[in-house]
Amino acid sequence: MDYKQHIKIIEDYPTEGVQFKDITPLLQNGEVYKQAIDDLAEYVKSRNANVIAGPEARGFVLGCPIAYTLQKSFVPVRKAGKLPRPVVETHYGLEYGKASLAIHSDAIQPGDRVIITDDLLATGGTIEATIQLVEELGGAVVGCAFLIELAYIDRGEELQDYDVFSLMTYY
Repeated sequence: MDYKQHIKIIEDYPTEGVQFKDITPLLQNGEVYKQAIDDLAEYVKSRNANVIAGPEARGFVLGCPIAYTLQKSFVPVRKAGKLPRPVVETHYGLEYGKASLAIHSDAIQPGDRVIITDDLLATGGTIEATIQLVEELGGAVVGCAFLIELAYIDRGEELQDYDVFSLMTYY
């Protein structure tokens, strides 16, 4: 399926020179959204994962229906201060500042095979932070699944050791 036809490009958002990839038209088309989830779920099955982890909020939009479809567990990766029980937390850099992510300290068990899902891979900072949390708890990240990958943005070498799957790539 040509998923790109369901992505709206918004020029100069959120700042001048940026071409924002709006996934909401894809999400609003039930048939296309289902097909995207099914395609991502096939990737998850091929990696023999038993846990899906997704950073808020758009990682939830993909990860939860994949986990439901495959009857796997879903682990929410939240902004600091949003989870009620003991957590592990990491800090990471953003383009204009810093952010923190956390997961419950009992969410990943040693030996769990984890796929990380999110809507878009750009610089990789959020995914790197999520990988750090999963691995700190003893999980093995067996892949990362995205709707969109922005291949024209340098994401460094941090993700080179991980399998990355994207339904769409923009060059």
